[in-house]
Amino acid sequence: MIINEDLLFAHGAKTGKYNAADYIFEEGTAAKYYFQIKSGTVKLNTFLEDGKEFVHGLPFDGHCIGESYLFTGHHYAVNAIAITSCEIIKISKTKFLQILLRQPELMLEINKYTAERLHFRYLISSFLVISDPIIKLEKLFDHIKNYFGFEEAYSFLVPYTRQQIATLTGLRVETVIRYIRKMHEQKLVRLENTKIYY
Repeated sequence: MIINEDLLFAHGAKTGKYNAADYIFEEGTAAKYYFQIKSGTVKLNTFLEDGKEFVHGLPFDGHCIGESYLFTGHHYAVNAIAITSCEIIKISKTKFLQILLRQPELMLEINKYTAERLHFRYLISSFLVISDPIIKLEKLFDHIKNYFGFEEAYSFLVPYTRQQIATLTGLRVETVIRYIRKMHEQKLVRLENTKIYY
């Protein structure tokens, strides 16, 4: 969790419920709220002119979304779409900025989180030039495992479905399934039913 929920609620935050496929915000609209995911998974994406989709990330429980737009005059350049049932804490931009002015140390937390997400986006961008699927998968798994502070082999449960992994790496789902099996055979991951431990 980026900012303590109780602090947000004490300043007037509300919780909104979203079903899978509901938009939390849309590309081209103004940023009027700070959003923090209480539960569920959200897809940050852009639809290209040819109808294809580019996924920027899949934040989930505890993450915030679209926070950088609260510090600019820009409209969102991405969509935020629930991909599971979600509960999202929402507080107005004005009240959120008042919290930061009263507790400027929170700005460091926001900056750290935004920097981590930028790093993740740079990592995802590098997948465009990597041809080996196993290297793509290892880079993705290494990043999220390190982000959550896990070190031991097979200690980290990958929080994404094979479809979500495919979306993030630019691979086909069938390719992800095949190469995760190969990684299991090479003892790079451990599989338990549909769960992937890295």
